[in-house]
Amino acid sequence: MAPAPPVRRPPPRSSRVESGSWLTALALVLLAEGLLPFLSPGGWRRMFEQLLQLQDGQIRFFGLCSLLAGLALLWLVA
Repeated sequence: MAPAPPVRRPPPRSSRVESGSWLTALALVLLAEGLLPFLSPGGWRRMFEQLLQLQDGQIRFFGLCSLLAGLALLWLVA
């Protein structure tokens, strides 16, 4: 009986994120951020006028929700 060929395993994944991934993420953020002002500059301006009237705590709450949604999305993707 012939010996079995050695099992080739892929190299271990590094815990470092490749710089290309960071650039891709940054590019997607810039695309998303630029979409609304490009498509509807008047709506974008009205939205910012409304944002200026919010209290700091309300803005922090929306920031926290965005952070948690981003973390959840990263967790689902990873």
